[in-house]
Amino acid sequence: MALISAQDLALLTRGEHPRPQELLGAHVGRLGRKHGVRFAVWAPNASRVSVVGSFNRWDGEADPLVKDEASGVWQGFATAARMGDLYKFEIHDRAGQLLPLKADPFARAAELRPATASIVAPALPLLKTRPRLSPERAMANARQAPVAIYEVHAASWRRGNGAFPSWDELAAQLPAYAAGLGFTHIELMPISEHPFDGSWGYQTLGLFAPSARFGPPEGFARFVEACHAQGLGLLLDWVPAHFPMDPHGLAQFDGTALFEYSDPREGFHRDWNTAIYNFGRYEVRQFLAGNALYWMERWGVDGLRVDAVASMLYRDYSRPAGEWLPNVDGGRENLEAISLFKRINELLGQEAPGAITVAEESTSFPGVSAPTYAGGLGFHYKWNMGWMNDCLRYIQEDPIHRRWHHDKLTFGLVYAFSENFVLPISHDEVVHGKGSMLGKMPGDAWQKFANLRAFYGFMWGHPGKKLLFMGQEFAQASEWNHDAELPWHLLDDAQGHHAGMQRLVRDLNLLYRREPPLHRLDCEARGFEWLQAEDREQSVLAWARHDEIEEGERRTVLVVCNFTPVPRPGYRLKLPPALATAGVWRELLNTDSAHYGGSNLGNLDAGLQAEADGSLRLTLPPLSVLFLGQEKS
Repeated sequence: MALISAQDLALLTRGEHPRPQELLGAHVGRLGRKHGVRFAVWAPNASRVSVVGSFNRWDGEADPLVKDEASGVWQGFATAARMGDLYKFEIHDRAGQLLPLKADPFARAAELRPATASIVAPALPLLKTRPRLSPERAMANARQAPVAIYEVHAASWRRGNGAFPSWDELAAQLPAYAAGLGFTHIELMPISEHPFDGSWGYQTLGLFAPSARFGPPEGFARFVEACHAQGLGLLLDWVPAHFPMDPHGLAQFDGTALFEYSDPREGFHRDWNTAIYNFGRYEVRQFLAGNALYWMERWGVDGLRVDAVASMLYRDYSRPAGEWLPNVDGGRENLEAISLFKRINELLGQEAPGAITVAEESTSFPGVSAPTYAGGLGFHYKWNMGWMNDCLRYIQEDPIHRRWHHDKLTFGLVYAFSENFVLPISHDEVVHGKGSMLGKMPGDAWQKFANLRAFYGFMWGHPGKKLLFMGQEFAQASEWNHDAELPWHLLDDAQGHHAGMQRLVRDLNLLYRREPPLHRLDCEARGFEWLQAEDREQSVLAWARHDEIEEGERRTVLVVCNFTPVPRPGYRLKLPPALATAGVWRELLNTDSAHYGGSNLGNLDAGLQAEADGSLRLTLPPLSVLFLGQEKS
């Protein structure tokens, strides 16, 4: 193994290397006839850098590194170092002052907190070549495909035999469970190494290291394989917006603001007490882009859900007037972050085709999921935070008041096709005093479950991909607690309401996947048609979901919602002529079925045909959603 070549150093200097992790960090190999580890770190303003570790008794004199002045990269070869050794970088600032020992920004493994040393790890854990998405998994990520995501906090799904489950314990249970409920993807909240459990991984300092909380990194490789064996895609939460300021981390890495903006008006997050990456610096952009590719390429994950995108797009995010710096044009947009998103999404499109990125973006910034060649940011999907907020406010209203809030459910269709949307009921909705989804519902115990069943029916019938946080599939009664596993005991009664809710989520997923009208045109206006949007007095909504026209015909599913506890026998739903003459309609799913814990009111197995005036006469159960499909000849 040679030290880093002049050509590679030049690429690093210009921020043009797509895989900086293959050069920087710790790499086991040979230099001539000597075995050891090459260490390299970017610290341009340091006056001296050494690698210290378990192999040299943490002696800063034993293995000094040599600086390349043009790039600011320090490198050297430690012949005593071996796989599995602990290490850090001993850095002196430009004045010669010794800084706290620094963990390796490119470390592929790290000690379990509260210890903070990096670990010399294999470059390709269990993977001999860069995995690429199979055609089947790439198609499963497509906007025409059914995408139903199960969001998981790995540390509290099940606890296993200790404080944290191992990757192998998770692999043995989680993928099969999610697949059995009909989900198409698992999304893990951040699993990169992070110092504080209470950040849930959103304040990470080891972007390249799967957290030691779940065992060695190679266990994560087996978990990825287990997901794919169940036919599931795996998405990872990814945090390029900010990082915590722990002394062993990236903050003031070489005694200067290296990874972060130097001015706190653009480099400090007031909400989270964290540092903001300097999105305009070539080497930092390269670090983040290389990390995004690393998870796709080295571990074979299917996509990234990018956290806190809005905080990156706007320089005045959560800042009062006078406490932020405008861009070069005098505006509030962070032009460097915008160009970085485009760069990352283009890089992934070139090097990891078929993989996806999903933006958690809470504003009306245009073109988040539009391709970069059309002026967009290049994400494949965007979380629909507006839909989530409006619909949750509606469903928490007492049904007697819902007539005054009807527009909260209909407004989302004004902009539903402006982006490729994911409808998220995420962990953010069941923490910090917000209670559980079941706890948000009004009414007595029966009505709470009925309301939640109806809300899920509305969500699965609505255009957009789906995301549900763990525990809400069986109506967890308490707020999510990251220090404990989910309350699985609620499912002990197989005939109870919690088990019924779990069966409903499974059947909604299976219906969503089975019926092309419910997913194929999720992101296209031509796939949706209002049938009843104005019956606010009875809190009834109805629409048609259409598939593509094939051989002169198209298949349609009708979705009819009753958001009051009043049964409505004989409700007339006017159909457009093409649907009124489409033949017999039958219930595909009824959220009020006794199978799910409901009152079992509905249209049973009766075939329904439009009457002479073009209307269907339906029985609408209380607090329910009906899915109706065309009877196949």
